[in-house]
Amino acid sequence: MKKINLAIDIMGGDFGPEITIDAVNKASKIFPNVRFRLFGNEKLALAELKKFPSFNNYDLIHTSEYIKSEDEPVHALRKLKKSSLRLAINDVKDNFSHGLVSAGNTGAMMAISKFVLKTIEGINRPAIAGLMPTLRGEIVILDLGANIECTHENLVQFALMGEAFSKLVIGKGNPKIGVLNVGSEEIKGNSVVKKTFEEIEKYKSLMNFYGFIEGNDINKGIVDVVVTDGFSGNIALKTAEGVAELIVSFLQSAYKSSIISKVGYLLSKPALNRFKKRIDPRKYNGAVLLGLNGIVVKSHGGTDSFGFSNAISSAVSLIENNYNAAIKEKLSIYSNT
Repeated sequence: MKKINLAIDIMGGDFGPEITIDAVNKASKIFPNVRFRLFGNEKLALAELKKFPSFNNYDLIHTSEYIKSEDEPVHALRKLKKSSLRLAINDVKDNFSHGLVSAGNTGAMMAISKFVLKTIEGINRPAIAGLMPTLRGEIVILDLGANIECTHENLVQFALMGEAFSKLVIGKGNPKIGVLNVGSEEIKGNSVVKKTFEEIEKYKSLMNFYGFIEGNDINKGIVDVVVTDGFSGNIALKTAEGVAELIVSFLQSAYKSSIISKVGYLLSKPALNRFKKRIDPRKYNGAVLLGLNGIVVKSHGGTDSFGFSNAISSAVSLIENNYNAAIKEKLSIYSNT
């Protein structure tokens, strides 16, 4: 089993060390091969670590600063060079850690990661990739907000990175790639998605390209990787999360509407629990910044320890499966075809 050092920004997120250290303790029981390098305020960290006396597989690196959710990315990059996030990213660059997990400021995380780690040769822009539940299992969708506007070259690179992610993290043997569009017909869409279609069609030997898909196709699971710009991807993700919350709210209201409904709830409770578990966003927590010279995973800032531990799982999976080596090999084949 590969020995892994994983950097954790314990100050990130809405709750800081209270959640992140609890999550790391949980993850340490699942991944005994991982040593956690904790970056953050020593006093606050030790107060939480006392709650888990059996957890000792860590190094604690004190930092005098941390990045707040309201800090501008440029300010964080230029002024907060001793922050927990910056030093954790430096740790990856200096090869002390194999990867990083943080629930901190997304903009700052992207800016600092790109500045410090740089992008893999052949990748113009990193993309945020995440998992979504569908009728046929989990799928990968990228970009989820890192790049509001994209060229067709960016989208082709996203397709290559998303395919490798699907293979290594989800275990899909030959993942289908779909490009999000306003229609499934080749004549529809703007010039960027049309050029993306034409470009990927040229390299069908490298990718299992399905073609264009529409928004209502995402949750059907007809493709394994959804490729889109960050503007559309973020809207698609937030819409899906909102619909899930709406359905749960409707069900709760319906079951409280009468005595008979409450009895029905008791009878159907096991099925409802399975339903809630399947769409639980914490289960899919951990968006990955693909295309960097290092593994960087972004957890949702408002998640709990279960959600953060799942983000840790994503990072460990990518490291164990040598994701960056796989994408470099894919890019080499693509550039020489």
